Amino acid sequence: MKRLTVAAGLAALILTPVPAVAQDPGRMDAVVQDDARKGEFMGAVLVARDGDVLLDKGYGSANLEWKIANDGATKFRLGSVTKQFTAVAILLLQERGKLRIDAPVKTYLPDAPAAWDKVTLHHLLTHTSGIPNFTGFPEYEKLKTLPATHASLIARFSDKPLEFAPGEKFAYSNSGYVLLSAIVEKVSGQSYAEFVASNLFKPLGMDDTGYDSHAAIIPRRASGYAPAKDGPVNADYVDMTIPQGAGALYSTTRDLLKWQRGLYGGKLLKPTSLTAFRTPYKNGYALGIAVEAKDGVTTIEHGGGIEGFNTSLAYDPDRKITVVVLGNLNGPSPGKLSKSLMTLARGGTVVLPAERKAATIAPEQLAQYEGVYELAPTFAITMRVKDGKLMTQATGQPEFELFPESKDRFFLKVVDAQVDFTRDAAGKVTGLILHQGGRSMPAPRKQP
Repeated sequence: MKRLTVAAGLAALILTPVPAVAQDPGRMDAVVQDDARKGEFMGAVLVARDGDVLLDKGYGSANLEWKIANDGATKFRLGSVTKQFTAVAILLLQERGKLRIDAPVKTYLPDAPAAWDKVTLHHLLTHTSGIPNFTGFPEYEKLKTLPATHASLIARFSDKPLEFAPGEKFAYSNSGYVLLSAIVEKVSGQSYAEFVASNLFKPLGMDDTGYDSHAAIIPRRASGYAPAKDGPVNADYVDMTIPQGAGALYSTTRDLLKWQRGLYGGKLLKPTSLTAFRTPYKNGYALGIAVEAKDGVTTIEHGGGIEGFNTSLAYDPDRKITVVVLGNLNGPSPGKLSKSLMTLARGGTVVLPAERKAATIAPEQLAQYEGVYELAPTFAITMRVKDGKLMTQATGQPEFELFPESKDRFFLKVVDAQVDFTRDAAGKVTGLILHQGGRSMPAPRKQP
């Protein structure tokens, strides 16, 4: 979260899981409908637990001009959810003796620059190669509409210096997955699209999944939209030769359930490969997936974003819960809904913004929260008491009232965001945690 912003229309808050009516599909639907009614989500959602589908529903339109409804058979661009398919393709090729993920990139791409001599496939898979992310280059927006080959894409970043020594840090890089796509083609003798279709999708019966193409006629494919002041507009064009194995696949919620069941059910990879796939290396990132283990609960998840589409695919391996949220309207809603739906599927509770009730705190007690809280070196949140109310103002933004929900916990009404104030052992307020957009961001209090 870079900004505390009213325009960001944010969805349901996830609370710490507590006993509740377990796996209530009606509540799941209500949580998604809340975002859909506010114009923040349009897409399809599926939640399943251990073989039982709890929710399988579409929201809004697959095509606004023709008013065609989204449903579980609608095909959405996946964006970076694609990366896990690329990672599994690499692991399959390793099982077949075609490559080794601990081998240098130069083993398979001999024209690689000398700077990459110590970069391995594992570094590419885990975003620890140091190779800069070409989609972040200033010229990317101008070039994204032009067809490209693997060679021309690689040329965009092969002459750039590494940002750090391989394996030293984590830095998300689509460049690494373009290289992995090229390696899949080099060692398999097939195009990337052909390899994943024949080796991943066909064995699992994923007939509605494939490599997207602007030219191809793809039945039931959703159109992608972007939010604007007066309502959604058609999203920018991106040539689908650009994202490759970093983000070029499309699928449906129902096909992605087949993927989760097949992959984690051992139908594609050997146990040792599946373990490698799920093992985090740095920053909780494994091979094309993020793995979070918190309070004894494990979540495997990856989000995706591409022009007109935002997506999330999540899995709880212990409870065999799958949550798929595919949206054809750009925005943070799919990621937040994924977290909310996972919470509900685990038997937890979700509180919608309209359901929050303000508590009463004596005005004189609000002064203890006053101060400046630094989220980043150039971005802070200032708290001050004004006319008996606690007001908050983020850098460069208007001032809004914070409403108390309980001691040290406040919420905003203008946007779905909450603040927990933190204290030291002596009881002094020393910081806060901002909950917004499905993320929790700590901010220490700057001392006078």
